[in-house]
Amino acid sequence: MNPVALVQAWWAKQHITLAKEPPGSRQGFCSPPDRGRDLEPLTMLVVGDSMAVGCGVEDQSQGFVPDIAACLAARLGRPVSWSTQGRLGATIRRVRYRFLPALQDHPDLLVLCAGSNDIMANRTDEQWRDDLAASIELAKDKGRQVLVLSSGQLYRDPALGRVLRAEVERRIARQTQTSRQVCQDASVPFVDATRDDVGTDRPDFWGIDHFHPGVQGYQRMAACVVDHIPQDLINQLSVSAHS
Repeated sequence: MNPVALVQAWWAKQHITLAKEPPGSRQGFCSPPDRGRDLEPLTMLVVGDSMAVGCGVEDQSQGFVPDIAACLAARLGRPVSWSTQGRLGATIRRVRYRFLPALQDHPDLLVLCAGSNDIMANRTDEQWRDDLAASIELAKDKGRQVLVLSSGQLYRDPALGRVLRAEVERRIARQTQTSRQVCQDASVPFVDATRDDVGTDRPDFWGIDHFHPGVQGYQRMAACVVDHIPQDLINQLSVSAHS
């Protein structure tokens, strides 16, 4: 790593206080705005890192997962019953060895949401590839449909130094390319939300720790993610509601 990036990474570790996992229920229910409110709800479980558990906001109800559920309910025209399991700092390795083996539910949609911590922990591309591929195979046994999300837009975080952001951007690009190939090989959809304009340059994007997204940031990220879900998966998720 560039020596300047190393210094900036050390500074960030010493000076940035990350928001804790917010209180509140880690499950909820979202109805579609216009139609389908009486249909059987889709069950969605998101497993992963701090974004999965809403770090950066004051309550779980303001986090990424309920926002995804609301956008997905609107796109499907069917209610979504959501839940989340994750931890601040979790890597894909924790998802593989801790979270997925412990799951008891069998949701209609199981979403894997990790990546940023693997980058910050300097895990190699090979480690990411192996753990992601294994996590996907585990997830296939735990959920009826599996969706993999890219890491967030950490490289746009103003709390990080410019040189460090550039290094993180390069690593995210490599990780995203690897993820896309792994998901293609596993025949599961991958949503890349690393490059979209979600207003990271606006103050209202960032949360209470100026590191994670805040209320508006999560809303815009969720809308971006749901917009990118392939129509084939949307069709599959809609089948059980109309069968």
